[in-house]
Amino acid sequence: MQKVDILAIGAHPDDVELGCGGTIAKMIAAGKTVAIVDLTRGELGTRGTDLTRAEEAAKASEILKVSARENLEMKDGFLQNSEEYQLKIVKMIRKYQPTIVFSNAIDDRHPDHAKAHKLVSDACFLAGLPKIETVLDGQPQTAWRPKQIFSYIQWKNITPDFVVDISGFIDKKIEACLAYKTQFYDPGSKEPMTPIATKDFLESLTYRAQDLGRLSGVEFAEGFTTEKLLAFKNFDGIVL
Repeated sequence: MQKVDILAIGAHPDDVELGCGGTIAKMIAAGKTVAIVDLTRGELGTRGTDLTRAEEAAKASEILKVSARENLEMKDGFLQNSEEYQLKIVKMIRKYQPTIVFSNAIDDRHPDHAKAHKLVSDACFLAGLPKIETVLDGQPQTAWRPKQIFSYIQWKNITPDFVVDISGFIDKKIEACLAYKTQFYDPGSKEPMTPIATKDFLESLTYRAQDLGRLSGVEFAEGFTTEKLLAFKNFDGIVL
């Protein structure tokens, strides 16, 4: 067991960096611990290979300074909310015992993203049931349920329930994303063009964060949706 404050889960290597890389960088700078779990190897990606994605994910992890990163090697493009896949995530939740889980967007262009959101949400609930027994590395695990599940926003412009001010961390987010050099804009690349490999998509990482910042009164922000109503103990930390 390696307890962390936040467990960020993504269907594919690069989902987490794109969706909440700035928030992760900010939380780690503030002394919080973060681990990342990728559900698939991204083996169906048009550009690069599963091997290059693994190398790029390791580089991005170094940039963000996350405590750990794992890949569950589920089937890219064919995620399903099955008992097998649920239990794989349950084991990760019980291993890292996070207070908060970040998950894929509730709806998105790639079908794996919404499927991953539901899969993670269900696994977070199941992880708290003591009668579901799991064993990791030969040791029985203790039931654990995260306090909150927050879903980051990806391709679609989903209205967030709240935003995190990432002013001062947008450059770190972009750096972590560009660690995936096979996936994003490179004018010298001979790989096939994809929607996320365009110059416009790369620029959108900044202007979308800037627009959420404009709406919330900060320079840059990342948006999240939440499954349950949030309660504030006080107004400390809110940008007024």
